Amino acid sequence: MASMRFEPPDAFQSPRFAQLSTFMRLPYTRDVRGLDVAIIGIPFDGGVSFRPGARFGPKEVRTNSLLIRPYNPVLRALPFSRLRVADCGDVDPNPMDIIDTYGRIEGRVGEILAAGAVPACVGGDHSISLAILRAVARRHGAVALVHVDSHQDMWEQYFGNRYFHGTPFRRALEEGLYLPRATVQFGIRGPVYGEGDFEFGQTHGVTVVRAEEIHARGVEAALAHLDRVRGKKVYVSFDIDAVDPAFAPGTGTPEVGGLSSAQALALLRGLAGLEIVGFDIVEVSPPYDQSGITAMLAANVLFELLSVLAVGRG
Repeated sequence: MASMRFEPPDAFQSPRFAQLSTFMRLPYTRDVRGLDVAIIGIPFDGGVSFRPGARFGPKEVRTNSLLIRPYNPVLRALPFSRLRVADCGDVDPNPMDIIDTYGRIEGRVGEILAAGAVPACVGGDHSISLAILRAVARRHGAVALVHVDSHQDMWEQYFGNRYFHGTPFRRALEEGLYLPRATVQFGIRGPVYGEGDFEFGQTHGVTVVRAEEIHARGVEAALAHLDRVRGKKVYVSFDIDAVDPAFAPGTGTPEVGGLSSAQALALLRGLAGLEIVGFDIVEVSPPYDQSGITAMLAANVLFELLSVLAVGRG
């Protein structure tokens, strides 16, 4: 495969610009061979419990990523010069069947991993993380986990359903897909049903850095908790509702008191140096944000994580 490179700056002036609909104007291919990173959309929201619409997330993140420029001045990284990255299209979900959709996600992510590439997944609701982690663990074994979210997503069930966007990290732990004592959850906040909602994670040794702690002590202090995951293969899951709805209103289950967009980006930049083997960005629901700022933030989260991967390649 030819080397993947970002379009030159004058592409912004090109007549082709209006026709480009790939993530960050990257090349499009379904063939993942030869890539370092394969970006895929997973337009599924059959696991939501409140506001739907995350199935439209990949499309809007693609559109809003057109403004992303190739150089990251904070990390001093040119990710598309160091990494071969392409938009590899969308997984074709079954909107009526979450279990069937899991199989489709697992299969596609497995193809990416078998080709030696890092899967960069844009959802979709958070239920998709379970299927992605199944494929990742099959390739790498149980991984460390960095989970940025307002919710732990470790409930047992909802209306008798064990598979929805509030259960992926409970199911994944039960299946041995990640290492709970090498797991850090950043940004947790908001009301829950009772104190017992936190017991599952506490019992298994999961580290929780609440949003209130990040506000009080700062991002740098929060990043000290990453010592738990260093030296291990790491999966990163970023739920856009980790960010306060003042900055990211377009999401299915918003919680006030969250991270600012600046705090979220600083947190992601602090992941530089970790061995990241896959990641997802989920819960962008465009119908609840006509301004597009939520999808724009998600596009920047994607760019920051790609930049972190580039730094890691040294």
